[in-house]
Amino acid sequence: MTLYIVIISCIVSFIAFQNQKVSHALIFNPYLVAQNNEWYRFVTSGIIHADFIHLLVNMFVLYSFGGVVEDYFGYLFGTMGTYYFLVLYLGGLLVSIVPSFVKHKHNPHYNALGASGAVSAVVFSYIIFQPLQKIYLYGLIGIPGIVAGVLYLGYSWYMGKKGGGNINHDAHLWGALFGIVLTIGLKPSLAISFVNELKNFSNYF
Repeated sequence: MTLYIVIISCIVSFIAFQNQKVSHALIFNPYLVAQNNEWYRFVTSGIIHADFIHLLVNMFVLYSFGGVVEDYFGYLFGTMGTYYFLVLYLGGLLVSIVPSFVKHKHNPHYNALGASGAVSAVVFSYIIFQPLQKIYLYGLIGIPGIVAGVLYLGYSWYMGKKGGGNINHDAHLWGALFGIVLTIGLKPSLAISFVNELKNFSNYF
């Protein structure tokens, strides 16, 4: 499923790069959603991106972590694993942009696009499964997942409060929190194993 999402996102994003009408039709514009009931934009905005770098980063991260999370879901939930993974991805996408909808539904000039919220949900689901596994920043600096996750949440919260720029940090934050809540909600015993892993981590000091 991860590979299918990557392929679809790449194809549609490349089409949108070349055709502004496609981009305009799919982008998340809270005003149009509220005024015209164009609720589909909650989903379609997650399969288009601002530029090639934006697309590359999101799809690389998704491909790197998505397959592992799918494997865990398959092991825990059998044939339902794929369904739950879709719930994780699409739910992360939807939940991550609800705050933007509430905040900007009267602003016809606000637009948002990209799969960052959904990707954050997948990454933080991975961290619940493997909190001590190192995540490599820029492919060079290895940091335990739990440490990287805490830093990421703190940064997203701070930048969301600060405002400004073209990055929707609130979407990153809410997508990540959704990934944590859904994963533990589906398998509450993961919370115990997560805490036990953190205890092992504390023994290193």
